[in-house]
Amino acid sequence: MSRRQKLFVLLMLDAIIIIGANIFSYFYMVPYIHVSTDFVVQTIILQLVFYIVFGFVFKIFTRINRFTNLREMIAIFSATSITVLLEGVILFSDSRRFLLLTYLLSTFLIISSRLVWRLIVEWRNGKRYGHVKAKKTLIIGAGEAGRILLSSLSTSTTSDIQVVGFIDDALDKQRMYLGGVKVLGNTQQIPELVEKHGIEMLTIAIPSLKREELQRILDIITPLGLPVNAMPALEEVASGNITISRLKQIDVVDLLGREEVRLDVDQLKDQLTNKVILVTGAGGSIGSEICRQLVHFNPKQLLLVGHGENSIYLIHRELMEKYGNRVIDLVPIIADIQDKKRIVEIMKQYQPDIVYHAAAHKHVPLMEYNPEEAVKNNVFGTKNVAEAAKEQNVESFVMISTDKAVNPPNVMGATKRIAEMIVTGMNEDGKTKFCAVRFGNVLGSRGSVIPVFEEQIRQGGPVTITDFRMTRYFMTIPEASRLVIQAGALARGGEIFILDMGEPVRIYDLAKNMIQLCGYQEGEIEIIETGIRPGEKLYEELLVSKEKNSKQVFDKIFIGNVNGFSIGEIMNFVDHLSENTEEMSRELVRFANDSSK
Repeated sequence: MSRRQKLFVLLMLDAIIIIGANIFSYFYMVPYIHVSTDFVVQTIILQLVFYIVFGFVFKIFTRINRFTNLREMIAIFSATSITVLLEGVILFSDSRRFLLLTYLLSTFLIISSRLVWRLIVEWRNGKRYGHVKAKKTLIIGAGEAGRILLSSLSTSTTSDIQVVGFIDDALDKQRMYLGGVKVLGNTQQIPELVEKHGIEMLTIAIPSLKREELQRILDIITPLGLPVNAMPALEEVASGNITISRLKQIDVVDLLGREEVRLDVDQLKDQLTNKVILVTGAGGSIGSEICRQLVHFNPKQLLLVGHGENSIYLIHRELMEKYGNRVIDLVPIIADIQDKKRIVEIMKQYQPDIVYHAAAHKHVPLMEYNPEEAVKNNVFGTKNVAEAAKEQNVESFVMISTDKAVNPPNVMGATKRIAEMIVTGMNEDGKTKFCAVRFGNVLGSRGSVIPVFEEQIRQGGPVTITDFRMTRYFMTIPEASRLVIQAGALARGGEIFILDMGEPVRIYDLAKNMIQLCGYQEGEIEIIETGIRPGEKLYEELLVSKEKNSKQVFDKIFIGNVNGFSIGEIMNFVDHLSENTEEMSRELVRFANDSSK
């Protein structure tokens, strides 16, 4: 049934109950007090009118009945109580006993109708377990989140999960019941409880769980070889159709050991709402996520600029499907940042207020083999976009950089360092505030090690690591995108913003965690060393010593001191690069490192 049909059915059901309660009260009370039929008709009309009005006020008809609990019962009680009070004021007479009886009957029967429906749904679900194979599951966490998850599962018409019991380390919860399901023990007892009850899956329902605690629980569970999931988002739980496929898989991001950056929403609303915003590289991992984050602030126009037509088509279609009802003009633009004439035309036509420059070649080994392409895209492409933005007096220009720009031994890092100097150097005069944002590796992005490891694990191994000593800083795609957007709001011109990314992560440990999360025990999937690839570093840095600055401008965001050559010196160097590939690579790396001395 549609939402309107369900609302109509509930209205009719409650109306029948109210009419029935009045008729029953009339025949029951007639032998004891005088009640005229005209009075009964009046009470029925007034009760229906008042109840429907206050039913909508307390949202009685728009609640999901299979989740009926104390809140729903209080809402019904409130609506019927106010109804009878108003009735008593309007129809003040000796028939108050009649009104009281109709009130008690109608309240009891309306609440009972909701509870009966919930019992029917739960009975049907319980009966279904006898016909459909449901996975026996333990929920780790007997708190509010666990209660919500259990309630959703018990009232779902599609769930293929059977909750056998709860696990919780709190002493006061042991052997207690939550929603009719027993707390069977603590996390240390999981192995024996799994064997005793034939458990096939475990689900973690502790949103506030610390990552070190998650790692401890996974260490207990992994030898059991069982799938481990986490409670999905609350909106999915509220939909009432929780299945195994809709549970959130625990992934390596949950074990990174650091909290994500949160946006200063009020500050960003002032800057982004009703503005024209251009994003280069809008079809890429970072660029597309920046676009997803930006639409929440209702810009006037969002320009999706990219060289690959398929990636721009996909992000444009996604945003139109999700946010097409918002008053935002989403414009897909196919353009190459190396084509200066085209970039200038776009800037003139749309007059953006803010530019986020995410387009770049980022793959280290590939750029070692193709240094001329790295220069054309990362250096000249950035210069084209920045100059076009400056000519059109764009308010703010934010360039996405990388930790590989620090002491770069490779072409990609060198070209990104040169691009940083171009962008920050353009802030010397003019209206536009230029800044760069520098961060580490992004989990799940194109070229990330995560998809490679996942594919290798699916094939049974081995998992290949270039060097067991290698470490990297990591962040998620949404986190990186939030940082870029926040930096645009913080920029005063000429800064390099750096995120405090915590401690670097050993790639070897990352691989071990991923193997563990896929349900394998240590040693089942081999990890082998293959040797460092061209241009790779063992350890990445976010700042060189001359750039270090203790000034924190936002939670976990710092400003590095800007050093480097002037734009004139940079372009003179780039214009006279050797045409020999090997010599060009050496010149780029030498120049980029000289800028930090």
